[in-house]
Amino acid sequence: MTLLQGLKILDLTRVMAGPFATALLADLGAEVVKLEPPQGDDYRHIGPFVQGESALFTLMNRGKQSLVLDLKDPAARTTARALALSCDVVVENFRPGVAGRLGLGPDLRDEKPALIYASISGFGQTGPDAHLPAYDLVAQAMSGLMDANGEAGGKPLKVGEALGDLMAGLYAGWAILAALYRRNATGQGATIDVAMFDALFSLLPTGHALQFYAGRAPQRVGNRHPLSTPFGCFTCADGQAVIAVLGDRQWQALCTLIARPDLLADPDLASDAGRTEQEPRVRTAIEAWTGTRQVAAVVAALAEAGIPAARVQTLAEAAASPHAQARRLVTPLPHAVLGQAPTIGQPVWFDGQKPVAPCSAPGLGAHTAALLARIQARHDH
Repeated sequence: MTLLQGLKILDLTRVMAGPFATALLADLGAEVVKLEPPQGDDYRHIGPFVQGESALFTLMNRGKQSLVLDLKDPAARTTARALALSCDVVVENFRPGVAGRLGLGPDLRDEKPALIYASISGFGQTGPDAHLPAYDLVAQAMSGLMDANGEAGGKPLKVGEALGDLMAGLYAGWAILAALYRRNATGQGATIDVAMFDALFSLLPTGHALQFYAGRAPQRVGNRHPLSTPFGCFTCADGQAVIAVLGDRQWQALCTLIARPDLLADPDLASDAGRTEQEPRVRTAIEAWTGTRQVAAVVAALAEAGIPAARVQTLAEAAASPHAQARRLVTPLPHAVLGQAPTIGQPVWFDGQKPVAPCSAPGLGAHTAALLARIQARHDH
């Protein structure tokens, strides 16, 4: 895909949030140079490993070039600054202030106003918590996400993936593209500040509706929906099925399907609010129907009635499904060591085509010599 062909990005990031942002842009055809210390990105040293290659690093750094520079060396910092000024976009996720001390901070825009400079951090570049170290768990805890997640009456529970990192990376990619649109119109670059904390906080609209409009704190409800019922996992004869009823029309369809006109006629169950108050009773009625049927039959009947439902799949089952294969969710890319590396690219299609990076993640320093020669040639001219 060549949507961003010609766009040059210097990637000063490591671990997940920043590498995810720049991988998304590499999928779209941007040239991404990943600057790494001599020991490499931290993720090169975190398993699982296949033939010595980190799976996490491979997934997060597809389509990039690797340049090794030791930024403790003043000469290396000079080289890195020259490279940054030759690029359209610089992305970093050091702790606030570190990039500036390395000569790679947002003041690069003083020399090149058209530069788009994006910083990704736990808590942003400003505010009383900006200096705090943050991993995804910390951002989930402080954002309100963990407090609203978990079983009713249970302890706060983190989401089972590093959503703070991933959503900060996604927002950073979105913001960079918005800044590029403005730059194309005005010639003016941008300084972008993305925080994991902010990103997660922004993704809680149901909680915000309860807190800021209804005046009550969101409660932990497990797999249920805090405002709509029935919604969640239901026991079938051979496993669990999820059923998601949102609104009165789907409730009416469900009551008709399970042959319970008495539920439909009950005024206490005529609204989402009423059904939510009566959730145990509603669940018992539904499981009297699902409990005698297999998951596949339950899901098929609900789908026929226009009610969203599904079997809970493992990750392997999801990846192997005909639909996931048709959507090309897993794509093998050429890798210098692994041969072909399974890659989970971005999930958006353009004009009927899915953007895919040209290759998997680079070996440490694989492009150092070529990139240094290019920087030197540019300096000589």
